[in-house]
Amino acid sequence: MIPEFHSQMIVYRMEELHAKADNYRLVREAQEADKKLPKAKRRWSLFGKIIPA
Repeated sequence: MIPEFHSQMIVYRMEELHAKADNYRLVREAQEADKKLPKAKRRWSLFGKIIPA
């Protein structure tokens, strides 16, 4: 394989892997943040079916 072509393939693959890692990191951070937030409690108003809380 030509050395220039091989190095270009390595750079391209490395960019792909970095993009996948960034996406995975964002998803993981969002999941961790979601776990830290308290779950919203459903509040029913007096006229819950007519006027949402």
